[in-house]
Amino acid sequence: EGIMSNPATATPKTKKSFGEWLKSRKGQKWIVIITFMFVPLLLLTVFTYVPFFKMVQFSFYKMKYIGPRTFVGLKNYKEVFSRSECFKSLYVSLYYMGGAVIQLALALFFATLMVFKTKGESFFKGAMFFPYLICGIAVGFIFKFFYARGFVLDSILQALGIKLEDIPYWLQDKKINNISLAATSVWRYTGQNMILFLGAMMSVDSDLYEAASLDGANKWHQFRYIILPSIKSIVVLNLILSISGSLSAFEPPYVITNGTMGTGTYFVIMNRLAHENQKVGLACAMAVVLLAIIVVCTVAQKLFFKYAFDDGTSDESKAAVRKRKKAETPSIRNFLRRGISFPVRSVFWTKNVTVYRARWRSWKRAEKNVSPICGRNTRSLQTMLFLTGKKS
Repeated sequence: EGIMSNPATATPKTKKSFGEWLKSRKGQKWIVIITFMFVPLLLLTVFTYVPFFKMVQFSFYKMKYIGPRTFVGLKNYKEVFSRSECFKSLYVSLYYMGGAVIQLALALFFATLMVFKTKGESFFKGAMFFPYLICGIAVGFIFKFFYARGFVLDSILQALGIKLEDIPYWLQDKKINNISLAATSVWRYTGQNMILFLGAMMSVDSDLYEAASLDGANKWHQFRYIILPSIKSIVVLNLILSISGSLSAFEPPYVITNGTMGTGTYFVIMNRLAHENQKVGLACAMAVVLLAIIVVCTVAQKLFFKYAFDDGTSDESKAAVRKRKKAETPSIRNFLRRGISFPVRSVFWTKNVTVYRARWRSWKRAEKNVSPICGRNTRSLQTMLFLTGKKS
């Protein structure tokens, strides 16, 4: 019995072999994890990462799909920046960016209407979301006939008393054809953004609306002070995705106008160079440049929203934080100047550790600000020591 209790004479644990480890519970768990991850990772590698790295490789060559390849270094990238048609097409993307802002505003408006329990909301949800379910190519053909001379849109305007001679050519007139194409994207994606906004709004506690209405807040006040701060992160996300998607617009101009009459976007020009002119290396260089532009725009938007709304997800802007701190600091200064030493546990103590720490930071900053005023005030120091949990 004494020998068994002596740790020095205890038998050492034998190390499991690989076969025994595979049969153990931990080994079986890893086998299941690897098995389920293998197929998705294989598909992701074969159809995403390998083509991407091959595209970057091809951008340094002068090549066609079939035939010899000639290494040209950065010549394709120089040609991208020297060809006027490449970057002129980026101006066309501004129309789609404007359409993206309009579609987000409409989606936010309709989602706000739905969250306040309107009649027939289920029907309107389905009707608004249905265009997003239609294939982009099919949407292009729908609007190709919708905008055609003498067809749907012209017939509707003629029924309203407008003469056919006064109706512009929606797809041929360079002043409005890009606006017409951007409107197709607004029609298609408004429902999708509305559903995203509506899902975020439904996560807001309904008691807040009731409390606000009891305080006399109307629907606009509820939207401005309750809904919008609560869904700000979703608004920022949708705005970033919409603007990034505007830079890569392809289906409306390709299907409806084939990029003619000044409607060719960056993607349409790139597709034309790759498949019609067989300049694969140049088209790959254009794709890499577009990727860099999208990354730069995304980072710029994130920095802007970080400046405007701290990190884009917090509930207070920096201006609101500064205003609140400015309003809080004088009251703390006056409190410390008086040197009140009554028990502050009933006032400041809270079980919420996060709130307690935030209040303690505010007091610490206030102490630094007012130390020349109150000096070595014993009572104020006792109060500060109580909040930090130290003994005087």
